[in-house]
Amino acid sequence: METGSPQNTGSAGDERAGDEPGWTGLPPGLLRMRRLLLVVWLGLLAIGLGLLLGLLAGPGWAAFSVLPLALMAWGWVMLGRNWRSWRYAERADDLLISRGVLWREETVVPYGRMQLVEVTSGPVERHFGLASVQLHTAAAATDATIPGLDPAEAERLRDRLTELGEARSAGL
Repeated sequence: METGSPQNTGSAGDERAGDEPGWTGLPPGLLRMRRLLLVVWLGLLAIGLGLLLGLLAGPGWAAFSVLPLALMAWGWVMLGRNWRSWRYAERADDLLISRGVLWREETVVPYGRMQLVEVTSGPVERHFGLASVQLHTAAAATDATIPGLDPAEAERLRDRLTELGEARSAGL
């Protein structure tokens, strides 16, 4: 029998299969909000730059107003890649947060080390029906945020993390 075949049911293989957490991605509302903000700000910049250069330097210079539009196209793609890179997983003893396109960053926050779990939502996030969960620990380096969640999911996550933190009684 070959190593790694389906018939090989050694305990090491079973442990590795069980270690993979169930990852949860961010809702698409966050991507829509960020892309809309990108289009609004860079669109206004392109229009303003085109008018300013057209009036002051002539129509030939107004062609430089396409630079913000090229930046908008690049930003559109990068926002999509960044949004797909964010994910989180609730495990038995800790919360994992993974993010990053070029440089992957994975934060592990043990439930027992959490001191404060906040749900925040600014005016733009509220308009789009989004909220962020912010986790605070004693070490500033392990403070973590999960952006762009549905408010109901953010509250559920806050309540669950608070409950698990109290059960571990090292924080909260």
